Amino acid sequence: MHHWFGWLLSADTSEGTMSQAVNKAVQFRDKIWNWVTNADMWANVLFAGLRIIFLFILTRILIKVVYGVIDRSLERKSSRGILANTRRFSTVGELLKNTVTIVCNFIMILIILSEFNFKLGPLLASASVLGLAIGFGAQSLVKDVITGFFIILEDQFAVGDVIATGGFKGTVEMIGLRTTKLLGSNGEMYIIPNGTIANVTNFSMANALAVVDVPVKIEQSLEETLGLIRQALEGIEERNPNVVAFPNILGIQSMSTSEYVVRVTANTLPNKRDVAQRQIQSDIKKALEQQAQKVAERAEQEQGEAAAEAHSESDTQSETKALADEEPSGSASEQQTARRSARTGLLEQAAGNAKEKGGKPDGT
Repeated sequence: MHHWFGWLLSADTSEGTMSQAVNKAVQFRDKIWNWVTNADMWANVLFAGLRIIFLFILTRILIKVVYGVIDRSLERKSSRGILANTRRFSTVGELLKNTVTIVCNFIMILIILSEFNFKLGPLLASASVLGLAIGFGAQSLVKDVITGFFIILEDQFAVGDVIATGGFKGTVEMIGLRTTKLLGSNGEMYIIPNGTIANVTNFSMANALAVVDVPVKIEQSLEETLGLIRQALEGIEERNPNVVAFPNILGIQSMSTSEYVVRVTANTLPNKRDVAQRQIQSDIKKALEQQAQKVAERAEQEQGEAAAEAHSESDTQSETKALADEEPSGSASEQQTARRSARTGLLEQAAGNAKEKGGKPDGT
């Protein structure tokens, strides 16, 4: 009896639970259907979406307009001479554009959040507290930002300059509020935090000085060497526009027992010292090669003349010897002829004497 009563109670309980579950499912379905068929809600969503799209388009238009205002303003100041430095024009212009982009996008995000019924007051308060905490915790980041701001404000260097700092040298590719990017001569990219930039050497702000030392053998004349260098560098300003004026030939810089060094200097455009030095060295090298070629030709000509003179002297000596050899033979024949004449004269005289005496000459 008790067994059947307990079974009935449990069956009633199961049916009640199932009915509750079915009721909840029906209520959830009704809620979903009401949400889907709620025309006011969908109208609000549509209008909110349209406002967001309109706000996005308006922000993009505003950014483009501000970009144009910045470009025209800087160009006008540059044409008036207020900002004649094109390096600073490029750097400041890019920085202002980035700042405008960040500010406009931040305001757009806040307005979009307000469309979704977010309370901006507590959000901004939380963001300020979070920013303060980050500022205390990331002092190096704050230092980088402040240093970057003063680098741009003081125009220490700009995009396109060649600088050296902290053992790195390269062309400035980008200046940000936190980091600076340098492109090395071999293609390497250096990313340097602005807070670590303590000393900067800028090679692009003033004219450079090219210095070339020319070693010359001690036997060569100084005046001849200076004239040769001066002649070799004639018109170098036209051949290489990086050379501002005709180089200065300073004279002997150092000297040893085997050679002396002549120093040549030239004013060049910023960061064009190496190019000018290569041009000066090339011109002087060509002049020295031409001079060496002329000296070699002259020496060869003198050697040929000396050989010809030696050959002519040898011929003269041979003729003199031949004449010396002919002179003794000629004198011997003359003596023999004289002897014969004298003997003939004696015989004729003896024959004449014998004939006068009436005798017969013996013929001896």
